[in-house]
Amino acid sequence: MLSLHFFSQENDGYGVNLPKFYKTKLHFGFTIAGNTTDYRLNTKPNSQFPDTVLINNKDTSRLRVRTIYTQPAPGFAIGLVADARLHDYIRLRFTPSISFASRKIEYTLSNSARDTFKVYQKTVESTFLIFPLETKIQSKRLGNFSAYVIGGYGYALDLASRKKAAGVVTGPNQLENNVKVKRDDFFYSAGAGTDFYLEYFKLGLEIKLQVGTRNLLNPSNNIFSNSIDKMRSRMVVFTVTFEG
Repeated sequence: MLSLHFFSQENDGYGVNLPKFYKTKLHFGFTIAGNTTDYRLNTKPNSQFPDTVLINNKDTSRLRVRTIYTQPAPGFAIGLVADARLHDYIRLRFTPSISFASRKIEYTLSNSARDTFKVYQKTVESTFLIFPLETKIQSKRLGNFSAYVIGGYGYALDLASRKKAAGVVTGPNQLENNVKVKRDDFFYSAGAGTDFYLEYFKLGLEIKLQVGTRNLLNPSNNIFSNSIDKMRSRMVVFTVTFEG
């Protein structure tokens, strides 16, 4: 904040802050964000859902997956901003960040008579390094306010994927197993936001959707993994940016 204060104090004397902000080719800053993440699931047809054997007090039940739902969960992220001016109203932005996210997948299992039901909830936690490269198209500035749309493409690295994939006993009847995911993902993003030009820095508020393009399912031999065909990431991000 001291750096932003030192480099960004500027006022034209008529209440317009930072009047020459976009005359500079490059700007830098940092971001604080909240996110909600989940998966887009493609399940296998019911006829291909695997059975599992549950033994309770010597009673054996054969259960089959009936429904699968994904539940979003909140997370947060911090990052940096590098902004380059391509045109008066077009910017190229690189905003690397570290993001902490969690998703829940809920399975309902029942026997053939549907008089016995079991619900299992699997949590997939991730720590992402996210590297988006995006184009920002902004409106003409109106006093100390402007609006913009943004979109682009990026790469995400899940630092927790190796930990989730290690040391787990597999088998079609292993009900304690979790769902394994791959480390690397590519995504496209689109969103919109507003910029407020304050006395010492520019404050931005942005909401954006990031949709993964890869099938992240890392196949393993258990009932929870075998019942899913494809799973792709989806993240809604609300970001506050500070630029000097």
